[in-house]
Amino acid sequence: MVVSMNVSSSPSILPSPTAQEPAGGLPRNARLYLCTDARRDRGDFAEFVDAAFAGGVDIIQLRDKDIEAAEELELLTVLQAAAARHGRLWAVNDRADIAMLSGAPVFHIGQKDLPVASARTLLGAGAVVGLSTHTAEQVEGAIRLSSPVTADGGLDYFCVGPVWATPTKPGRAAVGLDLVRYAADAVAAAPGADAQSAVPWFAIGGIDLDNVEQVVAAGASRIVVVRAITEAADPAAAAQALLAALDAGAA
Repeated sequence: MVVSMNVSSSPSILPSPTAQEPAGGLPRNARLYLCTDARRDRGDFAEFVDAAFAGGVDIIQLRDKDIEAAEELELLTVLQAAAARHGRLWAVNDRADIAMLSGAPVFHIGQKDLPVASARTLLGAGAVVGLSTHTAEQVEGAIRLSSPVTADGGLDYFCVGPVWATPTKPGRAAVGLDLVRYAADAVAAAPGADAQSAVPWFAIGGIDLDNVEQVVAAGASRIVVVRAITEAADPAAAAQALLAALDAGAA
């Protein structure tokens, strides 16, 4: 068994909570996004995601290239149950078929994955769709896909990075804080953009408690983390500390 709570051998997806899952966009108060693997080495996936949500993580994405589809669906039932208990969101990475079968409220894709329009065809306008960006041109493209949102749904958020080199993305060159600054300026300058309509975006890549205030100073108000929480002895406390640092950096 890959998780430490009892779950059925056949995935049984629970009804999705609705408090933070409005159709047509990411909740504006979502600031802390966590990507985690299946935690096979520790066998504590259920406890870990529950603790991360309890600490204030807004979205948890299961991202593990080493698990099969059936195992991923099983783990997603655990993730969904934890999200429902805490009124939070959960996400699927890359696999639109897994997102469809699981009823995932958030679906994330990379530059070489399924096009946004194709994701919308499969998942519908109600799904929250996000995209990774690594260059100024890709940031501009994400903004164009996000505004205006079409009747069929556009892009709901994008990520900028990796800000610093990270072992979770081997071979991916760091983009540095300059691209974070560029994204902040580009989003603010987008036609019709204001605090309520500007597309949400996250900085990602090597972000932790030691450097998060640099990211905020560069213009980011939302972050995606991996090791800053997955390697923490106390995931809830790590999440709380990151949120406090986001607040301190914005003050």
